[in-house]
Amino acid sequence: MTPILNMHDINVSEFLTVLDTCEGNVFLVTRDGDKLNLRSKLSQLVGLTQLIEGGRIAEASIVCENKNDECKLFRLNMFRDVG
Repeated sequence: MTPILNMHDINVSEFLTVLDTCEGNVFLVTRDGDKLNLRSKLSQLVGLTQLIEGGRIAEASIVCENKNDECKLFRLNMFRDVG
């Protein structure tokens, strides 16, 4: 697995749009060290509800199995680019 990507102040709708395009597993790592596979819609609901503040994800740690997925999420985090 690739290193953890720390994401901050992410629009939930844009984040979910990018997640739907990911090819491999993407894990949300909680502060307690739990890993939720965000390819699962149920895990998305459970994991993201803990992180959402005012319609945005305040902070999240993400681990991607696929390097291309990591690049997509990095671009979203840094440049707000969902395309």
